[in-house]
Amino acid sequence: MVSILGIPLDVNSSFLRGAAQAPQKIREAYRSDSANYCTESGVDLNQNLHWNDLGDLTLSSMPEAFREIEENVFAQVDRKQHVLSLGGDHSITYPIIKAFARKYTNLNILHLDAHGDLYDNFEGNRHSHACPFARILEEGLIKRLVQVGIRTYNPHQREQAKRFGVEAIEMKDWKDGTTFSFDGPLYISLDLDALDPAFVPGVSHHEPGGFSTRQVLSIIQNLQANIVGADIVELNPTRDINGMTAMVAAKFFKEILVKLLPATSV
Repeated sequence: MVSILGIPLDVNSSFLRGAAQAPQKIREAYRSDSANYCTESGVDLNQNLHWNDLGDLTLSSMPEAFREIEENVFAQVDRKQHVLSLGGDHSITYPIIKAFARKYTNLNILHLDAHGDLYDNFEGNRHSHACPFARILEEGLIKRLVQVGIRTYNPHQREQAKRFGVEAIEMKDWKDGTTFSFDGPLYISLDLDALDPAFVPGVSHHEPGGFSTRQVLSIIQNLQANIVGADIVELNPTRDINGMTAMVAAKFFKEILVKLLPATSV
C-alpha cells in the first residue's frame, strides 16, 4: 500500500512563502475534469485500491513541526507502507528521511532539483529549505545521494558535495537517456524547480535552463529500482499561472505513485 501525506510547511522558505498551500492544489489538479486518473502506462489510479490519501498533517511551529512530520511518516513506514509526501518546501525532506532511516539502513536518494540544498547554514537557519541534504548526510541517514539537474552550485555547496561524496549530474552535463542503478531501497525527492520555469512558473525560485516536463517523466518512468518513498516539493501556488504548475505536479504525482504501488496491483 501507498500512503499519501500532505505536509503544508513553508516556514523554512528563504525567499517566498506559499508552498504550504501546495498539497491541496495538487489534489485539485489531480481531480480536475480537464484530465483523467490514468498514468501513461494505462493504470487507472481511481480504480486502484492500493493507495490512500491521508490528508494534510496539522503541524505546530518549528522545531516541533519536524518531530511531528518524522513521527507521522514513520507511523506509515513502520506499517510497511510506501509514502508519497506532498510539500511544502524542501526542508520537509530532512524529517521524512529521518523517519525512513529508522526502517531502512541502506537508503539511497535520487534528488531532482535546480539547487543542491547542501548549505551548512543558510541565512542563520540550519533547517532552511536550502539545507536538508546537509543535515541528512552529516547524520549518516543514507547510503548514497545522487543529484540531477543542479545549476546553482556555488563554492560552498561544491565543497559540501565533495565532503559528503555526493554524486551529481549538473544540468549543463545532462544527457537524455541517462539511466540510474541503485543497490538497495530508493527515495525520490522531486523539487519542481528542477524544471525550467517555462514549464513550472509556480515555484519560488525561477532558475532558467532546467528540465522539460517530458525529461523528468522519462527519468521517473525508466527507473528500475526498489522505490519505497518520494516527495514532491516547492510548488508555490501564489506564483502559478492558471494552475499550470499544479497540473505538472499532479502529472508527476500519478507517475511516481504508480512506481510506488505493489507490482501485483498494476
